[in-house]
Amino acid sequence: MKSGFLAGLGPREFMRRHWQKQPLLARGALPRYATRDRITREDLYTLAARDDIESRIVARRGAQWSVRHGPFTRQQLVRMPRRNWTLLVQGVDQKLPQAAGLLREFAFLPHARLDDVMVSYAAPGGGVGPHFDSYDVFLVQGSGERRWRIGSQADLELVPDLPLKILERFEPEQEWAVQPGDLLYLPPQYAHDGVAVDECITYSVGFRAPAADELASAFLDFLQDRLDVEGRYADPGVTPTREPGRLPQRMVDYAARITDRLRWSRADVERFVGAYLTEPKNNVVFEPPQRPLKPEAFAKRAQARGVRLAAATRMLVSNGDAYINGERHVPARRDIGRIATLADARELPPGFGGASGVTSLLYRWYAAGYIELAP
Repeated sequence: MKSGFLAGLGPREFMRRHWQKQPLLARGALPRYATRDRITREDLYTLAARDDIESRIVARRGAQWSVRHGPFTRQQLVRMPRRNWTLLVQGVDQKLPQAAGLLREFAFLPHARLDDVMVSYAAPGGGVGPHFDSYDVFLVQGSGERRWRIGSQADLELVPDLPLKILERFEPEQEWAVQPGDLLYLPPQYAHDGVAVDECITYSVGFRAPAADELASAFLDFLQDRLDVEGRYADPGVTPTREPGRLPQRMVDYAARITDRLRWSRADVERFVGAYLTEPKNNVVFEPPQRPLKPEAFAKRAQARGVRLAAATRMLVSNGDAYINGERHVPARRDIGRIATLADARELPPGFGGASGVTSLLYRWYAAGYIELAP
């Protein structure tokens, strides 16, 4: 078993051999997140008290499981038992730079696939039970020791009537004790169960994979806002009926003609996907600067210091369009290179240059709280 990030594999080899295929355990893969850039229990307690952060406690007593949703007061957390519970905090990358840095370790994967960093604190014996995820996940041990059991079972039946999804028949095939800095990659639907040996912090980097019905439903909503179908049903000359409860075929024919006129192009689909994948989560609120600079002052400081995306901002580019937090923008052709750099690196360095058009667009995003001046 090799050590180092991705167990000594380069990103290309990792993608070929493991991505969506088989698990990988890399010992000592990311030691900085267990030392210099570690997140502590106190950090999580502070985040769990906020009402703009999604948090929950999963606890076990024998065969009984319970789930409570935050926010939680510090008093509630310090009064928790000594064993068999876990605090899970979502979207930590939006609030703590250490977690945002962890996301950047996986920049060899498209930003469109990145979801968020969930961080958990577990008391000894804590866990969330044997389960599976519908997406790829990297599990990085921050502190303490956790014992993982995993299996590629086809039986994914869940225990009925529980407040969380736990496999009814878990069949582990491999087992490891992971230490601070170790990384475990799991493909979608790979059964796993992690139990804290002692107090521990675990980072979970999830990758979104929208379900087909979810995409289809969202696309229909997208089309609904863009429909421009004129006309209204009419039936002059219709004869009296003796069967008023029967659906008139004339109305069905009319509806069929209207729906046959509905069309969309690949460009429509691309614009939908760009907006959909950058749409912020419901609990995300962007805060514009309290004392925004005037456009001229912003342009000068941006060139001197550079700019970066706000932690919660999602941004993608495609075919000359820029998508940021669910909005589509069309930069001038001469500016798209710089906008693409911002999407890739999540920052533009000092002296990035460009015509006034790119600065004007950046200023709009700055005023909305989507980007910020680099410190």
